[in-house]
Amino acid sequence: MTTIPDVATLAGYEEFAPWLLVEKIGAVHVVRVNRPEAFNAVNEPLHHAFSVIWRQLGADDDVRAVVITGTGKAFSAGGDMAMFRRMIDDPSARRSQFAEARTLFLEVINFAKPLISAVNGPAVGLGCSIALLSDLLVMGESSYLADPHVAVGLTAGDGGAAMLPLLMGMMKTKEYVLLGDRITAQIADKLNLVTRVVEDHLVLDAALGLGERLAALPAQAVCTSKVAMNMHLSRAALGVLEYALAEEFTSFGTPEFSERVAAFQERAKS
Repeated sequence: MTTIPDVATLAGYEEFAPWLLVEKIGAVHVVRVNRPEAFNAVNEPLHHAFSVIWRQLGADDDVRAVVITGTGKAFSAGGDMAMFRRMIDDPSARRSQFAEARTLFLEVINFAKPLISAVNGPAVGLGCSIALLSDLLVMGESSYLADPHVAVGLTAGDGGAAMLPLLMGMMKTKEYVLLGDRITAQIADKLNLVTRVVEDHLVLDAALGLGERLAALPAQAVCTSKVAMNMHLSRAALGVLEYALAEEFTSFGTPEFSERVAAFQERAKS
């Protein structure tokens, strides 16, 4: 059962609860990923909520800036292993999830309003992708980014291969995507991947401060300038995304990935 923090989901956003909780703090809309008992790992309903919430936030005239963060000790631990097992066993479910993954990537990269990620712990897999797709990124000192796709037997399909070369260069991207090593907040700062590194307990406050500044600026100028800058990313990333997602789909049928998922689930039982 999902633990819901003392946050009243904003009227009009109830359909996304309990997976994503939306509140307004000052002038900023805060979206909280809410599977704290699973370190905010992404299961099917959370994945779906992620794929559709951006249209609603974009159409809401009251939304001037968005901060996304995680409930509990993680931003997101990446894909849920039980979901992965279902995708291995059911090709139809796999096709549906991959179509939705493409939609999710496009919705975030095309989201016109300012988006700030407040990374309050591990941001892994899809969590890492969303953090990298945001406009500003605040990380706690003990938080980290990681794309473990290759390490678990998957093509790096939904963020690492498509986005990281554009943000930090090819050589470093290959190191962190192929080896799956963690990008700590300190390393992210050196690689120009982060806007602010702050003490862990100040992550949300720092993100809200940036959000308030953005919300106070002329909305048309902010949104169109963001869209113009994101064109550099989207035009370069989309071709890579199509190839990478197709190959990641294939990866789900390999024995290497199935063995790694089974081993992880066995460890979780012990």
